[in-house]
Formats: sequence, structure tokens, C-alpha cells
Amino acid sequence: MTPYLNKDSATRNWVLIDANGQTVGRLATQIANILRGKNLPTFTPNSDQGDFVVVINAEKVVFTGNKWSEKKYYRHSRFFGSLKENTAKEMLESDPTFILKEAVEGMLPKNRLSTQLITKLKLYKGAEHPHQAQNPVALSLTK
Repeated sequence: MTPYLNKDSATRNWVLIDANGQTVGRLATQIANILRGKNLPTFTPNSDQGDFVVVINAEKVVFTGNKWSEKKYYRHSRFFGSLKENTAKEMLESDPTFILKEAVEGMLPKNRLSTQLITKLKLYKGAEHPHQAQNPVALSLTK
């Protein structure tokens, strides 16, 4: 039986992922698994064991089917009549990182640990990122 590990015993690595041409849902599941640490042999479900993830080219993600025009994102300010809806294409034009961040957040557990995990996700719309000093390891994901 393996003992449960706490967050202080984790060794954090930095992972670089290129989202160019990747499907949103499949990419989000792999990112969520890395953030939680499910790809490590020391996975502990109740502690933060995962790595930092840097995603570049977030504006070049792909949806399958007609999701660019049919998928809706909703927001409201809790005042009457303030419900706003945008399509995925409109959200890509206004904030390219929003689509991928929402997908990853939806695949993390709904508890206090998820707010801690999502802070380790760094999304950038272009190929440039300010995390060169951390020496992120490029991870190639299959299409």
C-alpha cells in the first residue's frame, strides 16, 4: 500500500503544450490530467501533485462539427435581464484563451482543490510565453 503524499512532497515540473490544430475537448482532458498529477505514479486524489502547464497558440484550437456557431457561452450579473450569450467564434475573437480555460475547469473536480489546480495553468494566444526561465519540457500530444 502506497502512503498518501502531501503537496510539500511533490516535485513540480513545467510542461509546454502547443495547441495548434488540437481538438478542444481532447486537449482539455490531457491538460486536466497533468494538472491533477494523474499521469504520475504518485497520484494522490486529495492533494495537489500535478505539474505546471504552459499552453501556447490557444487561438488555433479546433472544434469538431458546427460547434463554432452552435456552442454558446452564457454569463450574467444576477440582475434581471442581464443574461448574455456568445457563440464560440465570438469568444475566440474576444478572448482566445477563454475557451480552453473553461474546458479545463469543467474537467477538474468541483471542490476547493480545483481553484488551486487552475492557477497552475498558463494560457497564451501566441507562440511567445514568459516562462522560459522555468525550462518547460515540450510535450507532444497526439491528434
